[in-house]
Order: sequence, then structure tokens, then C-alpha cells
Amino acid sequence: MKRAFWLTLLAVVVFAGIVLARLPASWVIPSSGNLSCTAVDGSIWSGACSGLTVQGMSMGDVVWDLHPARLLMGKLAAHVVLTKGTSSARADVEVGLHKDITARNLVADLPLDPSVIPQMPSTLRGTAHLDLAQIRVERNIITQLQGRVELHDLVQRSSSDLTRLGDYSLTCPGGTGEPTGQLRDLGGPLSVDGTLRLTREPGFDLQTLVAARANASPDLKDAIQFLGSPDAQGRRPFGMSGTF
Repeated sequence: MKRAFWLTLLAVVVFAGIVLARLPASWVIPSSGNLSCTAVDGSIWSGACSGLTVQGMSMGDVVWDLHPARLLMGKLAAHVVLTKGTSSARADVEVGLHKDITARNLVADLPLDPSVIPQMPSTLRGTAHLDLAQIRVERNIITQLQGRVELHDLVQRSSSDLTRLGDYSLTCPGGTGEPTGQLRDLGGPLSVDGTLRLTREPGFDLQTLVAARANASPDLKDAIQFLGSPDAQGRRPFGMSGTF
């Protein structure tokens, strides 16, 4: 009798394991609501979502491969690839019980456009390349940042003109405390050297020294004059802070 019971229990466990291993992602991911997909393929462990929408915002297409072993530690972990038009991102993402998010080996390319990044000023355009060893977000606050962010072909648009601003990089060494990075230009009309610190509000504090190069437009040179008195190298201080 006992043997029959254990054989039956083993069969149930095996069957449940097979069902979970092959559980279609379409059974779990909704087709409407705050998070939805227009089409879903594969299983919950390895699948794809076309037309991902999060709280009404179109995010693109997502492919994922879950790491089941991390579930034993109360974490949802997966390798994720996201594509939308000319934008792409891939990373090893981990979500904890308190909804803190850690992304490692994040590589992304995206246009600086309000349709992709709603917080971007509508007059600013360019492209961004991210190569981050780690970024951690706790309660919507970036608490860790290690890696490099590059901004290319930045331009400021107005109703009658287009001002070229050049290329820039932000390099963050990581570590404890508020994430802080070195901001520098990569060539172009402005010489920039400073720091960007991400604060706990959440917000930011930017402190730089700026100088116009010979190839800067007359309007850009005039704008630099209002930043204050130059130092011995002709650089003028520029600071800005705010909250997100």
C-alpha cells in the first residue's frame, strides 16, 4: 500500500514538473492590462513577447531565458533582450522580493527621443550607447552604477535653428555611496570636464567646467559667456541639479 502511494506521488510530481517545464508563456502573460503582449511564443522559461506594452507605453519585442535556480533564493532572474525599431538592449536582469532590480552586463543603443525616453527634453536629439557592468534600482532610485554611458551627435533644436553640441561620456567606477561619474566630452564644439552625481531624492547634481572650442557656433559661444568668469584655461563653471 505504501509503495503504491509513493509511486503515485512520484508520478504526480513528475507530471507536474513536465507541465511546468513546458508551460506555454501565453498561459501566463496577458493580452491586455497594465502589462501585455500582442503575441507570445515559447514557454515561461524561454520565450518571446511581441508588442510588449507596460502601463500603456509601447516597449517593443522581448526575448527571455529564465534562470530557474535563482527562484530558490527568492529572485526572478533572466537574460533579456529588448528591441524596438533602431533601439536594442540586452542584460542579465534580477528582480528581488522587494521589487529591487539589478541588471548586469547591460549593453544598449537607443535614440534620445521623448517617444523612447519620456523624460528627455523635446528639443534635444542624439543617440546613447550604454555599456554597464551593473546598475541597481531600489524603490525607483538608482543606488549602484558601474560602467560607461556615451552620448553621440547631440543637437539642440529650436524653431529656426539647429545647434550641434557634440559627443560626451559618463564613466562610473561603482562602489558604495551615491553613484557618481566623470563627465567628459569626446570632441565637438564644447570642452567639458566635470562630475554627475545621482542623489537619493531621486535626482541629480551636475558640476562641470565648460569652454567653447574654435568650431563652436556663434550662438553657443555667446551662451557660454553667461556661465561666469573663466579660469586660466578659459573654462567656465556650470552647475545644475534637480529631481526626477
